Amino acid sequence: MAREHTRCLIIGSGPAGYTAAIYAGRANLSPMEYCGLQMGGQLTQTTTVENFPGYPQGVDGNQMMMDLREQAERFGADIRDGIIVKADLSKAPYVLTTDRGNEIEADTVIIATGASAKYLGLEDEKKYNGQGVSACATCDGFFYRKKTVAVVGGGDTACEEAIYLAGLCKKVYMIVRKSFLRASDVMKKRVADNEKIEILYEHNTLGLYGEKGVEGAHVVKRKGQPDEQKYDLPIDGFFLAIGHKPNTDVFKEWLDLDEIGYIKVIPGTPRTKIDGVFAAGDCADPTYRQAIVAAGTGCMAALEAERYLNVIGK
Repeated sequence: MAREHTRCLIIGSGPAGYTAAIYAGRANLSPMEYCGLQMGGQLTQTTTVENFPGYPQGVDGNQMMMDLREQAERFGADIRDGIIVKADLSKAPYVLTTDRGNEIEADTVIIATGASAKYLGLEDEKKYNGQGVSACATCDGFFYRKKTVAVVGGGDTACEEAIYLAGLCKKVYMIVRKSFLRASDVMKKRVADNEKIEILYEHNTLGLYGEKGVEGAHVVKRKGQPDEQKYDLPIDGFFLAIGHKPNTDVFKEWLDLDEIGYIKVIPGTPRTKIDGVFAAGDCADPTYRQAIVAAGTGCMAALEAERYLNVIGK
């Protein structure tokens, strides 16, 4: 199959990818953008986005992403379904291969692949996926109205998920590995003040059980201690909120990643160690992980790509 050529290839379609496409399009770079596994990125898994400037009443996450996509297309972005499964960044122009086997030759590459929710690694998570196991309360919480659920995790995300679910469910357990919450003081207080939420400290999940879906979790309290206690916790839904893994495996051979997998950039820039290859959004942001920050870095990456192309005369 013949290789296609583009001056600017954008990989990913969250706020970072779409913003990069808007800026690259307006700079006449005719960007090509591959949407990846989750078109619109993580924001499509939330209901209302309330902290993005310009939306005083909040905005639906899916709607916001559709608006960004439309804006990028208006400026000439060639937006495509598909995933980049292979990268050769050994020399410019860089060659990237899609899941359909198409090869794209790119003068510049903007990586905006985001991050995905982490799972505990239990076999039962796969077994009951879509039948009681979820990594997104706002996507699936509706199905558990007036039921009992558990949220795994002790950080801000877990607290947010628990509070959201408490608005729908009869009872919410938080399964927390440590003897304390890692969350911010504001979130700790909100959880403490919510009578529907019960925190199970020093608990680990061993497995799940149920005939036609999740009916409960096998848990252990104070694992490995003399007073260790195993018991079954009846629940209807099991929500994961234990962090994220950056979607960067395809680039690890070429770029510097931190121990979790976030792409290392030159501080204050979206530049990677390879000229003409930039990283934007959550795949390179272990700290903030906010839509507005992702959009900002998408803009930066597109501006850097334009400057780089001018320098090399492409």
